[in-house]
Amino acid sequence: MKQIFRISALSAILSCLFAIGGFSKVTLPSIFSDNMVLQQNTQVAVWGWSDSGKKVTISPSWKSKKTVAVPDKDGKWSARIQTPSAGGPYEVVISDGEKITLRNVLVGEVWFCSGQSNMEMPMRGFRNQPVEGAAEVIMSAKPERQIRMCTVVRKASLTPVYECEGSWKENTPEAVAATSAAAYFFALKVQEMLGIPVGLLISEWGGSTIETWMDRETLSSLFPGEFDLSFLDGNELPKRKNQSPCTLFNGQVQPLIPFTFKGMLWYQGESNRYRPEQYVRLQKEYVAMMRRLFDNPDAPFYFVQIAPYRQECETEFTSGFFCEAQEKSLAEIPRSGMVTTMDLGECGSIHPRKKREVGERLANFALVNDYGFKGINPVAPSFESVKFEDGKALVTMKVDAMGLAPWGTDLLGFELAGSDKVFHPAAARVKDTKVIVVSSPDVPEPVAVRYCFRNWSVGNLSSCWGIPAGPFRSDAWEIVPPSRRF
Repeated sequence: MKQIFRISALSAILSCLFAIGGFSKVTLPSIFSDNMVLQQNTQVAVWGWSDSGKKVTISPSWKSKKTVAVPDKDGKWSARIQTPSAGGPYEVVISDGEKITLRNVLVGEVWFCSGQSNMEMPMRGFRNQPVEGAAEVIMSAKPERQIRMCTVVRKASLTPVYECEGSWKENTPEAVAATSAAAYFFALKVQEMLGIPVGLLISEWGGSTIETWMDRETLSSLFPGEFDLSFLDGNELPKRKNQSPCTLFNGQVQPLIPFTFKGMLWYQGESNRYRPEQYVRLQKEYVAMMRRLFDNPDAPFYFVQIAPYRQECETEFTSGFFCEAQEKSLAEIPRSGMVTTMDLGECGSIHPRKKREVGERLANFALVNDYGFKGINPVAPSFESVKFEDGKALVTMKVDAMGLAPWGTDLLGFELAGSDKVFHPAAARVKDTKVIVVSSPDVPEPVAVRYCFRNWSVGNLSSCWGIPAGPFRSDAWEIVPPSRRF
């Protein structure tokens, strides 16, 4: 009896050893699955693993010619295959003698979506924090609508890994409920306007800092001495792994490289709000890194400015400084656009319920800049200059020919300060297409004007397209943000 047990145990061990000794059949990353969306009209990247030296063929059903890839000594293979114009469903057969068939594959527009909790916030919302209009969107979701979603399972790592968990889902109520609301509302509008498949590849983690999404090479070479990266050479992840440099890049971005997508959506910033000047540089280099690593140098990058929220204190200026930094980074990043959210904030919740507006404003940037739609302007009004005369501030804004709104109504959120640098609430009205007159009886000789520059502000200045202006200031006074508090 003991002898039989030993033989059975040995057989099991040998079976395991043979199984892990090599790739007995072709293997794909989990993000290549049934129901996936491939980017149209381009050479999309496909890769996986197989026995070293054994040729792999990729046979998409939209063409008769096969693509051949040869694994390297470690069994890794990669290839590029030409995709047609949007359509499907198709099948893609990948074989090294044993076949894997990807079924129900669509070809269309793929967008990579990342960030922290406001990108994470699913359509079903968080506990005690709903998404406005979610029930109707979830219940009306149908698989035949050509939207597909793949959300990467969270994984932090000290070193780069090359596989992750996550598979593509059809547009079912269950899948929509679990998908990023901001990203899904983006897809809804783009799919409706284009009438073609849209895919969302989502990699997020609530509370994450931007440096967690960046690779070690970028941080060590371009930000020397600014981040302690020595822990990456250790054996244990820090407790705050979603705020530790490189860890989410290693676990949730590296495994996706070099998946082919159209562009990037980014909703992040609250966790970096105490370092606004550094953020300008970080966001610029994050985008450059992503475009380089994914071999997509012209990928558009559309991001969301943080919404008003009380933060550590309603009247402090932390959010003002950070929103200013986000706007500065916009000017540093080619092919970028920034969604403003001044009208969407909630004083008591850092996760605003109005995610439809966020997603649709992101979609407007893509539709106008990347898909040729005309007739609207998705860009928010922004501060251009100010002139002080007769006890008033004359603020000139950058805005299109349609001008500012609301006309003939008191504007909220403006403040004026004199040489004492103390700001007081001010009255403001639109004077003409792009000029605002601001005054306050408490500031007879103003030298500085600000708009919604505090953590919590209520403002109503917008373009005639309904795009709200973000926070701005005319002064360059340095006010140190409060120390970070946990």
